[in-house]
Amino acid sequence: MSTDRYTSPLSERYASKEMQYIFSQDKKFSTWRRLWIALAETEMELGLSQDGKPVITQDMIDEMKQHIEDINYDVAKAREKEVRHDVMSHVYAYGQQCPKAAGIIHLGATSCYVGDNTDIIIMRDALQLIRTKLVNVIAELAAFADKYKAQPTLAFTHFQPAQPTTVGKRATLWLNEFVMDLEDLDYVLSTLKLLGSKGTTGTQASFLELFNGDNETIDKIDPMIAEKMGFKACYPVSGQTYSRKVDTRVCNILAGIAASAHKMSNDIRLLQHLKEVEEPFEKSQIGSSAMAYKRNPMRSERIASLSRYVMIDALNPAITSATQWFERTLDDSANKRLSIAEGFLATDGVLDLCLNVVDGLVVYDKVITKRLMSELPFMATENIMMDAVKLGGNRQELHEKIRTLSMEAGKNVKVEGKDNNLLELIAADDEFPMGLEELEATMEPARYVGRSPRQVEVYLRDVINPILEANKGVLGVKAEINV
Repeated sequence: MSTDRYTSPLSERYASKEMQYIFSQDKKFSTWRRLWIALAETEMELGLSQDGKPVITQDMIDEMKQHIEDINYDVAKAREKEVRHDVMSHVYAYGQQCPKAAGIIHLGATSCYVGDNTDIIIMRDALQLIRTKLVNVIAELAAFADKYKAQPTLAFTHFQPAQPTTVGKRATLWLNEFVMDLEDLDYVLSTLKLLGSKGTTGTQASFLELFNGDNETIDKIDPMIAEKMGFKACYPVSGQTYSRKVDTRVCNILAGIAASAHKMSNDIRLLQHLKEVEEPFEKSQIGSSAMAYKRNPMRSERIASLSRYVMIDALNPAITSATQWFERTLDDSANKRLSIAEGFLATDGVLDLCLNVVDGLVVYDKVITKRLMSELPFMATENIMMDAVKLGGNRQELHEKIRTLSMEAGKNVKVEGKDNNLLELIAADDEFPMGLEELEATMEPARYVGRSPRQVEVYLRDVINPILEANKGVLGVKAEINV
């Protein structure tokens, strides 16, 4: 490893080897070669000829196929120093390995034929990897929600104590946002198309020349290339490039996943502060260089940190899309090289962290119950008031009385530092016909969580289980993270 120059944290610390390969030079340039083969095969199959003789032969195609992976980088780099053009350098390098085919490589195409089509293929493959990890996060969260569907816990609105929920029900809130991300991802993935071979300004003028103005034959070029590269279709119209709005749509998917992960990680960090739920903490892990007792939510903090980067990164393709001039400008190139790759690499790291955290979440049920019980008397006041009304009380008068007593109990807790004595205050008030023992009997947490357990069961049955059943083939992925 070079220590005298910048290296990206995304490759050194965060992204998996699988995602790094998708954005590697080997993947990029071998895909260029596959695209050149697809173009040459298509031209041959459509009968491209000159003076009755085929321009492209099967021998040429076979020769090209023999050298898809063994890329002669040294030749390409040396050539690029001379001609200052990356595509033509690789055309030359490929031709050196394929002397029979050298004259027909890239025939009729412009640089964006390999550049843009490869970008789309890479984004497709990267989205498929993101999808696999997203489905596995959903599966892990579903198992967690099911396990704790009936565990009462204090809910919060405005981070202030509110009517109880369950640990599992809260997890479904995280879960459902990831499900929405999966729906969005599947839509974008299903509508992703290749650029095809459109020529220098998208008019396919070069193919009119090659095929002597035969429009019906030229109409077949893009569909045939798409099929050979595993796509259903090519975009019907374009300039020299595919619309950069495609990049915007893709990166918005990544930003959505990042937002969902960020929200979940924030909740986990807050719950770890409350000592109710804790992310995995390894036996020899150090939480602080100074404070040896600390157990910081490092993984959740990293999720938030990387997610923030991805959400902001989505602005890059949006601005690039908006500022492309007419049929093509090149101010997108440097930005795309950074923003697309780094958006995927960071999202990949986020999902690996999510898998690791959710798989090892620790729930401290006694702490949860203790905090809930300290606030439950306030939550129970509506039920107490209803019971008192049924025994002959006046609802409005009882409401005012409970408000006054709640303020007094709150003062005891917050100002005096005492335990919550609301039940004792109510029992001592003549307006209420219930004694302390009767009131304490109402303090069963499960009574106050509403339909939370049932909601979890129905949600998992009707929404999550069909997703997991349809994706059995990709379940079981384990996180690859550098702690």
